[in-house]
Amino acid sequence: MDRLLKIREKLAQKNLDGVLITDVKNQLYASGFTFTDGAVLITRERAFLFTDSRYIEAAEKTVSADFGLRLFGAGKRLSELIKAELASCAVKSLGAEELSLPHGQYLNYEKLLGLELTPCQSIFNELRASKDEQEQAHMRAAQAIAEKALDDVLRIIRPGVTERDIAAEISYRLLKHGGEGNSFDPIAVSGANSSMPHGVPSDKPVENGDFVTMDFGCVKNGYCSDMTRTVAVGHATEEMKNVYDVVLRAQLEGIKAARAGVSGAEIDGAARKVISDAGFGEYFGHSFGHSLGLDIHESPSASPSSSAPMPAGAVISAEPGIYLPGKFGVRIEDVLILREDGCENITHANKELIIL
Repeated sequence: MDRLLKIREKLAQKNLDGVLITDVKNQLYASGFTFTDGAVLITRERAFLFTDSRYIEAAEKTVSADFGLRLFGAGKRLSELIKAELASCAVKSLGAEELSLPHGQYLNYEKLLGLELTPCQSIFNELRASKDEQEQAHMRAAQAIAEKALDDVLRIIRPGVTERDIAAEISYRLLKHGGEGNSFDPIAVSGANSSMPHGVPSDKPVENGDFVTMDFGCVKNGYCSDMTRTVAVGHATEEMKNVYDVVLRAQLEGIKAARAGVSGAEIDGAARKVISDAGFGEYFGHSFGHSLGLDIHESPSASPSSSAPMPAGAVISAEPGIYLPGKFGVRIEDVLILREDGCENITHANKELIIL
């Protein structure tokens, strides 16, 4: 199993005999199986998945033969089973996820297992930064579902429909087209509310002349999609059209600069220059984009502070925006897979200004 090999290479680099995985997303990455309780243990030679009776049948059908399945519950404590396998593999140095495992649990594991844990969250941050072909396929599927949902939702947007109505329709359509759930709570904001990048849908009705910004995504096979589209209802003023055009040009410049080997700051800077040159620099306060995958926000990001080269296979959002307080906001977001020679844009929805 390629991911097991990659994890073991990281263990060797960090002089660890094994790693205890408690984060559910990292468990899915390592084992291909998702569950809410239990753990995964990977050593230099063996791998184990510890689960309870609720998930054992599904695990037996899903998890590869590379993993030994261990059932806890009914008198068998999870920590005791882990400790037994640590002994069977002669593990002396054990890594754990210091950022996602609550501090109290981290200390409790040290006590129960009789080992001092070594922080190694970086193993998974580094490995998950570059998506393999299977992961990319899952993300294309999730993105396609989001675009089908957008097509449906555009048909209901009209004066009188509330932001909450639009958000609810987005969630329904994502599920209807095969999503496993939302990547995050949908954003649907209109008029002056659209100047808030992460505004919460309210009971405000859409009005003629409003911009409506929708930011949403779904989960498919555990992987997230993410997209934003801003549309006008009834008509758009010249100011609205100008701002939309600046954001679109900025996004296209950022996409043009996006490739493996360049820094996130360079990608962000290409888009930010367009917005600054147009006089709207102070109204673009967030980064050009973030990585996504099993989580909706991952590393690395395409931000002004990201100086490290982006890896091949990184999947990032491309989402510049301009937000004019009290007036309106515009954001356009696609998702890119970075290659050595450029990027693949896996979002195909129309992004020219739509006036409904």
